[in-house]
Amino acid sequence: MIEVEALQKRYGNFTAVGNLSFSVGPGEVLGLVGPNGAGKTSTLRCIAGVIPMNSGAVRIAGHDLATDPVAAKRELAFFPDEPRLFDYLTVRQHLAFIARIYGVEGHEALAAPLLEELELADKADVLPVELSRGMRQKLVIACGLLHSPRVMFFDEPLTGLDPLGIRRMKDSIVRRARAGAAVVLSSHLLHLLEEVCTHVLILKKGEKVAGGTLVEVAAQFSNGEANVGLEEIFIRATGGSES
Repeated sequence: MIEVEALQKRYGNFTAVGNLSFSVGPGEVLGLVGPNGAGKTSTLRCIAGVIPMNSGAVRIAGHDLATDPVAAKRELAFFPDEPRLFDYLTVRQHLAFIARIYGVEGHEALAAPLLEELELADKADVLPVELSRGMRQKLVIACGLLHSPRVMFFDEPLTGLDPLGIRRMKDSIVRRARAGAAVVLSSHLLHLLEEVCTHVLILKKGEKVAGGTLVEVAAQFSNGEANVGLEEIFIRATGGSES
C-alpha cells in the first residue's frame, strides 16, 4: 500500500533524509520515531507529496507519487502536527469544501458519524477561532477522513487532546487499520506507539537505524532481556534519551 524506495531529502547542503526505504501494508501501523531533527516530519511531508523529494520513489496504493500525483493523493490523508484551517469557514463548511475537492457525493451522510466520533457534532456551525487547540486538531482529522483514505500519515496527531481524546484517537487509528488502511504514525508518545503500532521505524540523523515488527526490533536491541519496552529500545537504538 505504501512503498518508499531510496528517499532522499536535502535542504541546501544539509541532508534531512538519506536513502530511506520502507513499506507499509494494509492493516499495518508503522510508528516513525527518532530524536528531534531525525527527519521524521520531512519524511512524512515527502511521502505525502507536500514537499518534493530530491530523489527516490514513493508509491501510494499502486500509484507513483511523482508521475501520477493526483491519483496517489486521492488515496491518502496527511494530518500535520499543526492544524491549518480557514478562519471564516465553519466546521460544517470545512467538510463541504473538502468534499467538493475530493468529489465526495452525499458527504453529509459521511460527515455526520465523523462529527459524532470526534465530538464535533455540537460544533458544526462554529468557526475555528471558537474551537480549542484539540478541537481544531479533531476538525483537521475529520476533514482528512471524509474521503475514506486507504493510506494515512499522522504527524504528532495527539497534540492538544485531553486523555479521553487521546484514547478515542488511538481507538480510531486501530479501527481503521483493522479495516485495511495503511498507517504511518509519528509521535514522541512512545507508550502510545507501543499500544497501536504493528511495526516501528527508528531514524537518526535522517538514516534508518532499525525497522521491523515490534517483536523484531525488540529482539535486535534487547540484549537477551525480556519485556524490553519501546522507550528503552529507542534509547539503545539512538544512543540517547527520548527527545
